[in-house]
Amino acid sequence: MQFFKARFALFLRSRHTLRHFRRRLMLESLNTHGHAVAVPPALTQALRQASKDSTAALLARAGSQARGLTDAEAADIRAHVGPNEVEHEKPLPAWLHLWHCYQNPFNLLLTALAVISWLTEDAKATVVIGSMVVLSTLMRFVQEGRSHRAAERLKALVSNTATVLRRSEAGAADAAGGASAQQELPIAQLVPGDLIILSAGDMIPADCRVLVSKDLFVSQAAMTGESLPIEKHADAAKNAENTESVLDAANLLFMGTNVVSGAATALVLATGNGTYFGTIATRVTAADRTPTAFQTGVNNVSWVLIRFALVMVPIVFVINGVTKGDWVEAFLFALSVAVGLTPEMLPMIVTSTLAKGAVVLSRKKVVVKRLDAIQNFGAMDVLCTDKTGTLTQDKIVLERHTNVFGVVSEEVLKFAFLNSHYQTGLKNLLDRAVLEHVELQTALRVSEDYRKVDEIPFDFQRRRMSVVVSEKGDHHELICKGAVEEVLAACSHIQDGAQVLALDTALLARVQAVTGALNQEGLRVVAVAVKEVPPSKAVYSVADEADLTLIGYIAFLDPPKESAAPALQALAAHGVAVKVLTGDNDLVAAKVCRDVGLPVNGVVLGAQIEDLDEAGLRRLVEQHDLFAKLTPLHKERIVRALRANGHIVGFMGDGINDAPALRAADIGISVDSAVDIAKEAADIILLEKSLMVLEEGVVEGRKTFSNMLKYIRMTASSNFGNVFSVLVASAFLPFLPMLPIQLLVQNLLYDISQIAIPFDNVDEELVRQPLRWNPQDLGRFMVFFGPISSVFDILTFALMWWVFKANTLASQTLFQSGWFVVGLLTQTLIVHMIRTPKLPFLQSRAAWPLMGMTVLVMAVGVFLPMGPLADYFKLQALPLPYFGALVAILLGYATLTTVLKRFYIRRFGWQ
Repeated sequence: MQFFKARFALFLRSRHTLRHFRRRLMLESLNTHGHAVAVPPALTQALRQASKDSTAALLARAGSQARGLTDAEAADIRAHVGPNEVEHEKPLPAWLHLWHCYQNPFNLLLTALAVISWLTEDAKATVVIGSMVVLSTLMRFVQEGRSHRAAERLKALVSNTATVLRRSEAGAADAAGGASAQQELPIAQLVPGDLIILSAGDMIPADCRVLVSKDLFVSQAAMTGESLPIEKHADAAKNAENTESVLDAANLLFMGTNVVSGAATALVLATGNGTYFGTIATRVTAADRTPTAFQTGVNNVSWVLIRFALVMVPIVFVINGVTKGDWVEAFLFALSVAVGLTPEMLPMIVTSTLAKGAVVLSRKKVVVKRLDAIQNFGAMDVLCTDKTGTLTQDKIVLERHTNVFGVVSEEVLKFAFLNSHYQTGLKNLLDRAVLEHVELQTALRVSEDYRKVDEIPFDFQRRRMSVVVSEKGDHHELICKGAVEEVLAACSHIQDGAQVLALDTALLARVQAVTGALNQEGLRVVAVAVKEVPPSKAVYSVADEADLTLIGYIAFLDPPKESAAPALQALAAHGVAVKVLTGDNDLVAAKVCRDVGLPVNGVVLGAQIEDLDEAGLRRLVEQHDLFAKLTPLHKERIVRALRANGHIVGFMGDGINDAPALRAADIGISVDSAVDIAKEAADIILLEKSLMVLEEGVVEGRKTFSNMLKYIRMTASSNFGNVFSVLVASAFLPFLPMLPIQLLVQNLLYDISQIAIPFDNVDEELVRQPLRWNPQDLGRFMVFFGPISSVFDILTFALMWWVFKANTLASQTLFQSGWFVVGLLTQTLIVHMIRTPKLPFLQSRAAWPLMGMTVLVMAVGVFLPMGPLADYFKLQALPLPYFGALVAILLGYATLTTVLKRFYIRRFGWQ
């Protein structure tokens, strides 16, 4: 049993993304004492030394300069050290892949049968069984090869980049000279010695030493499991030798971690397999991962069929041994029945169906990073999404710039421009909208009259950021902009024209009234505040954001998308509820929701969520669809609460603040323009940020699942009916109802007929609602539809026994030939009966590949007993009247199945 279970786990394991590899790494790299798996001492020592070195010594040892490498230098280094890629899950050589495709319990069973047939000098059975093994192995080899190549092509569509500082060739010889420029390069092109620029949302692409930092906080959860961000800075570590782990070094950054907030310039120390992450990755052994819901569902279905076979095959063996007296023949027959009962094509059908689904989705601008995420895509019944860019056009324009009381003010625009211009952290769409006023750069003489002194980067707790600028060298100003509530919290005064007034309760109410009116117009409001600071001070922190003077607001408009309303209607029609989770103002969010037709039955604010326990939150998320002023933790809690209520939850996000919720969701959805950490956490990437694209993806995911369900249902019901028929025939016939070789050939032809299922059409009705795995429904389906084929098998037995007088040992070949044709044709026909709740062939037609395979296999099934190969398979030609009876049996079978299908749908439904 353990052998079968282990091999099935191997079948159903898809290629894992780096995200899952990192999770495994985190678990495997910690032993029972919580210490990291040993890495080479030389690597640890090199990192400790890099942590202690001065900047000059570090650059000299790395062969780099303060302005970075040139492209030529980087190319030379890359030729020596290789690309910046961790070596994991390399494609198997063709011969090894072929061996893995062969090495499964079903092929091993068939091989054992072939060996037994050869030892008993049954050359015909040996050839047929050997052909089954070869065909089964080759089909899987070809399908998996195509799936792998398709996955690689899709993966190439999404890539993360790093901002690299490169020196021009003109200044290559002079460390102090030569211009340098920032370049966006794929992370695979990074080399040791490169200088990289990091900001909030970036994945750290290599092991690095921090050279310059500002309020830099890094999440090392992927390496240490520690959920809280760690502060990093540029100071050389004097006590690096005394730190418990090199991961604790405050000036080292490690591949696989990510920047939560702040900004930094860092020197790349090691890339690829030479990194701390890469070294552990090449040392740890692969371990079984926790199966996904998809894998669990397929495993459950497989084990329903395997347990059924393990019970029924011994019964068939004993009955035939007792009634026929030939235990060797009974054993071979029982093994053949076992082969027929086992869903040996399931791995190939699942792989090819998912791969085809992924390719089709890519044409719809949906890139699947993890194949088995397609099932969750189809099962999703709640979609949580941000507002900006999804419901709106993501084309933010600066609509107004006003003073504290709503009067247009050029001074407010000036300070907002300086703030956005000198910001080095994560520039969002609001900053870009401000910077589009390029005329201000000339009017303000930014280059001549202003100089940046320091910066206090944005983070998602403060929801504001500040820069300190020097005007003409003798006047320093701290300029802060951010969410109205957060900026007001740091203000003690407001500016009204030439007057500066203390911010009292009455003025606060007026400010809130002005900003509220702007919000009700659908404008997103950002407050701007200033404070004069001493020219002698050069370094600033969050503590300096106090006693500010509010000078006004900049208001932005992001109009609703024209496609949002029809997309929401389409999602609702397909059973997907949409909930909006935004950090934005509740009034703005509510107006946008109303504009796109999303009902707003009250708005839940982040502050309300803070006060709720998990049970209260689980009730609240069912009652409301709009959640505003949320932090990243709030979004994650909402997603987990929905999942706890039994929903399959998708989360769509593109910012660093969305990463926790993306990981918590059943299916994380991001876009190609998202920050690195969001793309890394997602299972599916949209090449266009649109709910319409998402809706098309959901439908395709359901089509993929529906086609897999067809094969599973057909196999389960057909197998159940076959065993029931075999038991009846074995109990009453003086000979075997079908020879082992005939059973094997029938099973092979039946399997070949199913390889077109992934390409079948799917009725629109079957994709209107979310689809989920339901092993209990499969068992009911199997017991309900399986005996239908047995009814017509027994009619065939009676026909052959009494009408065509095939009732003696001498005439057993005629009996076996008659049942061979009926069994194969009914098995092949069943997929058309159960692929749709409609009338087959009339109301719903299969795709031409499936129709073609059905016709071909049925023709071969009739040809074998009637053609020159009949003797080889121990079959014989059937009399002409038999074919009239065959047509009647097939029509009766189709009619009874259709009638009972109607009853089944009324009683149990049809998923």
